[in-house]
Amino acid sequence: MEVAEIARHLGIRYQHAYNVLKVGNRSASITDVAIINLPVATKRIKPPLPLDTLIAGGFTLASRWLLSPDGDLVLDVPAPKAVGVYSFVRDGFAIYVGVATVGLHKRLYTYGKPGVSQRTNIRLNSFLKEELSQSRSIDIYVSTPSDMEWNGLPVHGAAGLELGLINKYLLPWNMRSAS
Repeated sequence: MEVAEIARHLGIRYQHAYNVLKVGNRSASITDVAIINLPVATKRIKPPLPLDTLIAGGFTLASRWLLSPDGDLVLDVPAPKAVGVYSFVRDGFAIYVGVATVGLHKRLYTYGKPGVSQRTNIRLNSFLKEELSQSRSIDIYVSTPSDMEWNGLPVHGAAGLELGLINKYLLPWNMRSAS
């Protein structure tokens, strides 16, 4: 994988990716993306999350991000209103995973119209607009896992699935994915 592709995949500057790969004396590969933003003491390689894995786990295509003629983020079809987990997928790999505890439709809407104090929404709004302005496609896959019980205690299925995916896979747009 080229350094420019790694930088785009992670949403980081080309020079930063180049410097890390050069210092590490590595040839650029998909596994290198897992170590670029990690502190030395916590380096571990996480695999990327392929679309096939999401689909096998019950995720389905719900919508696709588009840029309106005015430059706003919009969905090509409305998202479901159910509570669930969503994933932004580019080039066959998940780049972001999130949980929608108030409903997928409402949560995804906030990326298109972020409030001034919504740092994650503002950051991802910028990433999405940049990708779409370069004619890249960002699909949205969703899953609506059931809640469950563990030893008689309630477990939120969507929140648990989101955290499990973030902990196991490299998701370059998720800040928690690097820890």
